[in-house]
Amino acid sequence: MFGIGMPELIIILIIILVIFGAGKLPEIGSGIGKGIKNFKKATHEAKNEIDEPKEENGEKQEDKS
Repeated sequence: MFGIGMPELIIILIIILVIFGAGKLPEIGSGIGKGIKNFKKATHEAKNEIDEPKEENGEKQEDKS
């Protein structure tokens, strides 16, 4: 994973703890979690818009074969 091992991750986490403090970490984690959730929701909605047939005049279009 990008050449980052366990010691490097521990050092990064310690630096983040020093910069933001223990009180801000839950808020940061919550913000990151909400961001990921919104991203997944947006990609899912975009996929549904592509997959669903377009509506015209309030009715769904049917394949005309």
